[in-house]
Amino acid sequence: MTNPDNQKPVEVADVEAPEKTTETTAPSSGTSTFSAITQRWKREDLIRKASPIMRGFCLLFSLLAFIIMVSNKHGYGRNFDEYEEYRYLLAISILSTLYTVWQTFSHFSKREFFDRRTSILVDFSGDQIVAYLLISAASSAIPLTNRFREGQDNIFTDSAAAAISMAIFAFISLALSALFSGYKLSTHSLI
Repeated sequence: MTNPDNQKPVEVADVEAPEKTTETTAPSSGTSTFSAITQRWKREDLIRKASPIMRGFCLLFSLLAFIIMVSNKHGYGRNFDEYEEYRYLLAISILSTLYTVWQTFSHFSKREFFDRRTSILVDFSGDQIVAYLLISAASSAIPLTNRFREGQDNIFTDSAAAAISMAIFAFISLALSALFSGYKLSTHSLI
C-alpha cells in the first residue's frame, strides 16, 4: 500500500503520549489559576486607586480653568464676562470643581452618603454628566477664541485658550474616571 503524503503510520506509543502530557500539565493549571487570581486582585487594586487619582486631576484642571477664566479681564471688549461662551465655560468649570471636590472628599473621608449600590450609580452618572458638560463648554468657546485670534493675538485670547485647554484636560481625566466607574458598575452585583 502506498502512502500519498509520505507519512509514517500511527503507532500505539504515539497515541498514548498525549495522554501522559495532559497529566503532567494538570498541576501547572493550578499555578495559572493562582496567577489569574493575583492578576485580578492587582487590576481591581489599580482601578480602586485610579478613579480618585483621575478625579484629583480633574479637580486640578477644573480649578485652573476657573481661575484663568476669572482673571481674564483686560479692558473693554476684553473681559470674559462680556461673552456668553466664556461665562458658560466658567459656570461649568465651577460645577466641575464642586463635583470633584465632593467626590474626592467622599472618597478620602470614607463616609458613605448613600448605600453602596446608589453610590456606584451616582459616581458613574455624575462622571458622565460632568464630563459631557466640560467638553460642551470647551467646544462652545473654541470658535469665539479662534475668531478673536484671526484679528489679533493678545493676552486675552491666550488666557481664553489656556482656560479652554484646562477644561479639555479636565474632560479627559473625568472621562477616564467615568470608564473606571463604569467598570465598577459592571462588576458590582446590583441585585
